[in-house]
Amino acid sequence: MTIRSVVKGVGHYLPERVVPNSEFEATLDTTDEWIRTRSGIERRHFAAEGETTSDLAVKAALAALENAGMSVDQIDAIIVATSTPDLTFPSVGTMVQQKLGMTRGFAFDVQAVCAGFVFALTNANALILSGQAKRVLVIGAETFSRIMDWTDRSTCVLFGDGAGAVILEATVGTGTTDDRGVLGSDLNSDGRYREMLYVDGGVSTTGQSGKLRMQGNPLFRQAVEKLATTAETALEKLGLTGKDVDWIVPHQANLRIITATAARMHVPMGRVVVTLQDHGNTSAASIPLALSVGVERGQIKPGQLVVVEAIGGGLAWGAVVMRW
Repeated sequence: MTIRSVVKGVGHYLPERVVPNSEFEATLDTTDEWIRTRSGIERRHFAAEGETTSDLAVKAALAALENAGMSVDQIDAIIVATSTPDLTFPSVGTMVQQKLGMTRGFAFDVQAVCAGFVFALTNANALILSGQAKRVLVIGAETFSRIMDWTDRSTCVLFGDGAGAVILEATVGTGTTDDRGVLGSDLNSDGRYREMLYVDGGVSTTGQSGKLRMQGNPLFRQAVEKLATTAETALEKLGLTGKDVDWIVPHQANLRIITATAARMHVPMGRVVVTLQDHGNTSAASIPLALSVGVERGQIKPGQLVVVEAIGGGLAWGAVVMRW
């Protein structure tokens, strides 16, 4: 008997405020064309004043529960991937737990920046395989608009706010790659690349949250290489290749990175879910957002092989292979 972690529901939430590229033209030396050409982004959503990461996460969670036809009482654990928590502590996970009215089980956060959802999904799968939980709600949620330097045109135009969620459930499989559910993963990190993407503040340094800093060109090169390699490694562990993949759902950071990674994996762009143009880079929320939108569009269907891949500050990167 083989236990698999099968996706039973997906959902997402985007704040009401939509910010087109043109809105930045009044305050920055930039244009809509400049932003589109270099990133592929056309618009993004920003959280309203007083709207927190946990608020976004809860709305995505409720959407996923509805999609799965489940109640919160059926959930054993909540994992939230985020780098922009409401407070230093407690975790966003416990705040979501409280707001959903969940009085059993456990909740915690995972912090791996843009790779956070991949790390959270892998942890959720491990909890299910070990018997610690039967159903896990995995959420990626961010309010990156709160850590932007609005004078830095190279970074502040790239990011947006949002949340996405999936529900994993323990299911018996055959032990082959034909099973539905999480089939394999590959996780990596290397702290030597910290300066490429970081926030210049924190509790034990400045006592303030700080602002995002990024070295765009070096990070681009690292992203293409590491995303393709981690996805191929995860597939190779299962005896699969890019030709077996129905959909790549990448971290939505930059269209050029997405295109270059797909090319290195020999996967046509017609089999890549892209939501970047509408959401910008929502960090840990980008993959679950894209999964939910991919299902909503009718792209991702049961039985298809899906690879999710992401890289974020740390650097941390990884991939998960699953059959929908």
